[in-house]
Amino acid sequence: MADITLISGSTLGGAEYVAEHLAEKLEDAGFSTETLHGPQVEELSSSGIWLVISSTHGAGDIPDNLLPFYNDLQSQKPDLSQVRFGAIGIGSREYDTFCGAIDKLQTELTASGAKQIGETLKINVLEHDIPEDPAEVWLGSWINLLKNV
Repeated sequence: MADITLISGSTLGGAEYVAEHLAEKLEDAGFSTETLHGPQVEELSSSGIWLVISSTHGAGDIPDNLLPFYNDLQSQKPDLSQVRFGAIGIGSREYDTFCGAIDKLQTELTASGAKQIGETLKINVLEHDIPEDPAEVWLGSWINLLKNV
């Protein structure tokens, strides 16, 4: 089993690129990783460390490939009390629903008992042409927080 499971939801691929980049950086730091693009809840272990990365589309909507995961969290309310997670949202601050998808996912994860590690990173694509850059900076401090988990 991987030390860290990266879960990404993306409409145009941006969150997937960020997930794959961060998986590489985590492995360089000595962690084992598994990257899942749009998994089902039952595919995941109900313990461990998850890093959830999601873009937002429409009016704060969750990407189609992550919608089944979100719906399962809402309907099944799995016991995730043994899960620790980090969260990264990608969106455009032009919209009042900026990074709305990651906010919704965070709400459902914590409602199922998962505990968040650190602050959520919200990347504004208008300021960062390459979202991997701010995500990598954030990851450095997140890795330090993992040492206390």
